[in-house]
Amino acid sequence: MSPLDLLTINVNDKTEKKNGLTYLSWAYAWTEVLKVDPAATFDVKLWSDGIGMTPLMMIGDTAMVWVETKVFGKSMTCQLPVLDFRNKPISHPDAMAVNTAIMRCLAKSIALHGLGLYIYSGEDTPMEDAKVVTVTTATATVEMTVPVNAPIPAELSIPTFIANPVPAPKEGWSDEDAKLLATTMKDFISVHRDLPDLNSYWKRNQVHLDRLKVSHPELYADVRNGFAEFKKTLQAKETKND
Repeated sequence: MSPLDLLTINVNDKTEKKNGLTYLSWAYAWTEVLKVDPAATFDVKLWSDGIGMTPLMMIGDTAMVWVETKVFGKSMTCQLPVLDFRNKPISHPDAMAVNTAIMRCLAKSIALHGLGLYIYSGEDTPMEDAKVVTVTTATATVEMTVPVNAPIPAELSIPTFIANPVPAPKEGWSDEDAKLLATTMKDFISVHRDLPDLNSYWKRNQVHLDRLKVSHPELYADVRNGFAEFKKTLQAKETKND
């Protein structure tokens, strides 16, 4: 199992809506995390209030809570205000409100690892509407997640489609792999129809891009600039349509 497995899980039947917002049960989210990584942990950040330790970081008379989750050895920390049912900060929150905020923050921190992330980006479904394209050269193979209906750019060889994503190499990319990854990412940019679609493409390949950024920052910058330029094109198109 890999971090990308969390992106493929459909959580729609485990969510509930309140005041127009969608929430994922923290218990379900943590259960799914433990299925893919039994060694996963989470920790509520504590702060000194001058007397002891408290889970609240006070901002005036309102408060924030912070939760760190570690999945597949990677830590992600998320913060959340203590809110009321209208999603407004609570003045001098009580223990129940604080506990609710902590568990909501846990679910949000888990989403940073991929589970239910599509909910926060405004999408209706996870990666079931995507496919993984395997592109191979004489010395390297890169597997990319692209929209399920994306046409294959003519300059690429005919790829093989596989059912499930695979993780990027643990030690980063070789030069050949990195060049192929960057080229493939850029070639598929133009098939996206709107900004949410383009943003989703970036997020779905975040694991690959994060490692590319560390091992080959110049190629990462080239990919990022390609996204930025096409984003301007889509924004101009939307402005014209308005």
